[in-house]
Amino acid sequence: MQGQRTLVKNDNNDKLVHISDILTKALGKYRPAGDMEMTRIWDVWDAAVGSPIAMNAKPDAFKDGMLFVNVSSSAWIHQLKFLEKEMIANLNKQLDAPLVKGIRFKIGRIHS
Repeated sequence: MQGQRTLVKNDNNDKLVHISDILTKALGKYRPAGDMEMTRIWDVWDAAVGSPIAMNAKPDAFKDGMLFVNVSSSAWIHQLKFLEKEMIANLNKQLDAPLVKGIRFKIGRIHS
């Protein structure tokens, strides 16, 4: 999701508002703050893992500290298993919080 920007015109004035600000405000009423923080994984993914990995692996889901990642091939899964601890450390550093405890890799669709 990083790099994609969607702005929405605010009806109260002519100022453009980033859609993530609208979603954060709306979801904040229904989700705990910790849940909102974990959605940042998608925003920091590319910077945390680097371009080669980001082109072949994307976060798919996150639950109870476990990040589920879709990967383009079994060869990439094999390689990423060796890098898992480093990826977790980099993600948590980017997030400024120890949210990611583990990563599970599976072959799946890579969303651009």
